[in-house]
Amino acid sequence: MSGTRPGPGAAARVPREAGDGVAATGGLGPHPPDPGGARRTPAPEGAAAGVAAGSARPGPAGAAGDRGSMAVFTVIFSVVVFLLAGLLVDGGAAVNARLRAADIAEQGARAAADEIDTERLRETGRIVLRDDEAAVCRRAQEIVDAQGADGVRMPRCEVREAEVTVAVSVRWEAFFLAALGFPGGEMEASATAAPDAGDGAT
Repeated sequence: MSGTRPGPGAAARVPREAGDGVAATGGLGPHPPDPGGARRTPAPEGAAAGVAAGSARPGPAGAAGDRGSMAVFTVIFSVVVFLLAGLLVDGGAAVNARLRAADIAEQGARAAADEIDTERLRETGRIVLRDDEAAVCRRAQEIVDAQGADGVRMPRCEVREAEVTVAVSVRWEAFFLAALGFPGGEMEASATAAPDAGDGAT
């Protein structure tokens, strides 16, 4: 015989596809329906990698760190530029004060060297300075006072028999370095001069 036919009262079995409420493996129990009525689609392979890569991006904390580094660099750079400007401007002012002191000291020494002892010159023929040291230095002081500027003074005047030494001090004011508590200073220079014997003098 070819096979057993269903009886008159048996219902014919209708084949069902997977997902129609019956398990695809042949089980007869009901399968829980999908809430959306659609089949679930597996996530792409690159989705998990994209999420991981996105979580590795720098957040607000990294940006704040960069801004802090730039602020520190800006402060240091500003201090360096300020110090360089102070060395150029204030250093130049100090050099100018030194040159001015040297020029005034040379003028004062030459003027003081003109105060020769005329009596000894007539008696001995020698050109020497006067024995009155105050009078010789007074001539140098007149040159210093003639500058007409504050901060210029003559701290020292030494008279010897044949020469005179005059020291002049010039004060200079700091501009940039004054902000760091350095207001400036004094530059001193000295010059020595002797009486001019002239042509033909012994």
